[in-house]
Amino acid sequence: MVILLASVGLRGADGPYFVTYSHNMEEPGSLEVSFSSVAGRPDGGRRFFNTLTELEYGWTGWWTSELYLHGQTTAEESTVFTGYRWENRFRLLSREHWINPVLYVEFENINGADRTLKEVVGFDSQSDLLEPNDEARREKKREVEAKLILGSSFKGWNISENFVAEKDVHHAPFEFGYAVGVSRPLALAARPERCAWCPENFIAGVEVYGGLGTHEHFGLAVGTSHYIAPTIVWQLPGGPAFQVSPGFGITQSSIPFFLRVGVSYEIPQFGRGVSHLFRRP
Repeated sequence: MVILLASVGLRGADGPYFVTYSHNMEEPGSLEVSFSSVAGRPDGGRRFFNTLTELEYGWTGWWTSELYLHGQTTAEESTVFTGYRWENRFRLLSREHWINPVLYVEFENINGADRTLKEVVGFDSQSDLLEPNDEARREKKREVEAKLILGSSFKGWNISENFVAEKDVHHAPFEFGYAVGVSRPLALAARPERCAWCPENFIAGVEVYGGLGTHEHFGLAVGTSHYIAPTIVWQLPGGPAFQVSPGFGITQSSIPFFLRVGVSYEIPQFGRGVSHLFRRP
């Protein structure tokens, strides 16, 4: 993979969000490879370091698909592979509007040792992260998740709202959550010369997300977790994008603090290049 990424033109993802999804889709035929991690420690627990590998491909202008691979290390315990997720996003309107809806559908096959914190639903709590890896990995979770993504762009600003619904395929109630993100480049006008540290290469924002209970107890009830996370991305011209986001829990059920970092590369026209490799001379 390192050789492949070094041999092609690379371009990082747009937007600084780790949890919130915008209405922007992957370019058709392009592949984005992302590596991200989150490190934190629940009250009374051990520090964990969760890694996430993402492979995102644009099939068409209205359909983007992505595969996630999960791994996690807990201090003084073990390192475990915690599963995978497969998501698909479908843009419902072809043209840009004031509000652009996107439908998101995902299948998760993970275990209880997962610490991705990619979404917070239901009554997810930091107490869920106290179980040792050897015991947590035995808990199998096969879940279907759906999101309604609403995105708007206005004078350089991006405003994105997500409503999340999740259900285990075997048991458990419907669980709900939300995520809201706002971001903007530090400058809108790009300079004609190549520049790595110019303001237009930085996008800053903030996202807020948390759980909304279940279909039996819906809303901002006691016991739900909520987070606020400022975030920034640095996009190198013609190169990768680097992201960082400290997260802060704002309820007693939330992890007090965690840190996310990530790097992403976009390989333009990856699909066309692969098809040429297998095309007969």
